[in-house]
Amino acid sequence: MSSSGRADVLPSQLLELAVAAAREAADLVARGRDGAGEHVGTKSSPVDVVTAVDAASEALLVDRLLGARPDDGVLGEEGASRDGTSGVRWVVDPIDGTVNFLYDLPAYAVSVAAEVDGVVRAGVVLNVATGELFTATSGGGAWLAAPGRPVRRLAVTGPSALDRTLVGTGFGYRAEQRRAQGEVVARLLPRVRDIRRYGSAALDLCAVAAGRLDAYYELGLNPWDHAAGALVAAEAGAVVAGLPGTSPGDPMVIAAAPAVAEEFLDLVAELHR
Repeated sequence: MSSSGRADVLPSQLLELAVAAAREAADLVARGRDGAGEHVGTKSSPVDVVTAVDAASEALLVDRLLGARPDDGVLGEEGASRDGTSGVRWVVDPIDGTVNFLYDLPAYAVSVAAEVDGVVRAGVVLNVATGELFTATSGGGAWLAAPGRPVRRLAVTGPSALDRTLVGTGFGYRAEQRRAQGEVVARLLPRVRDIRRYGSAALDLCAVAAGRLDAYYELGLNPWDHAAGALVAAEAGAVVAGLPGTSPGDPMVIAAAPAVAEEFLDLVAELHR
């Protein structure tokens, strides 16, 4: 038992369960793609969509995770919320990138993170469309398993200067928020190599880990958007931070290659004052 009276649990054990649950949920999501547009609702705005497949995927994840560990807590995008007694809480996004899912753009993922006493210790991001599986445990590194390729450990690479930095970002769902975010991008673009917008925060963070992006920032994310992906990025060597004086996700998540991290963090903070 730990000093808190809770049973000790290894991050590797949590990761094994998270991977199994994510794979099963990804199979469900893949089977539901062809009929994705048949049962679509909205949440915070007309462009903030949710499908019946989102709900079914979350229900499956909760069932599998709590079925294996009934004393754990859970927090999910589509409403799952439960306090546990074990010190472990699962933070799940059943489809990160639902608009991509609707349009059959190949960047939508099942994201599962395991917190232990409030700190993320294991994370899985599985791109349903490509089969790429990103995993990480605290202190255990970040890894990518892709169909037909050897499993490889991820290590952040990066440019030597800010003006050669490829940056990923995303936008909120409310029109006034998007207008302000667009103004920031317009000022950022001349100072970096270019901008990419994939439509999935979890996959954006994993892209930094894999060297597909040099930096990423996004305002207004929820815990399920970034919990697993931020661990993958950090374990691959990225600097993961929030705006000055805040923690990642409150209100912004920033991830960057170490060589440009300080300058990029300063620039993002300047543009968001």
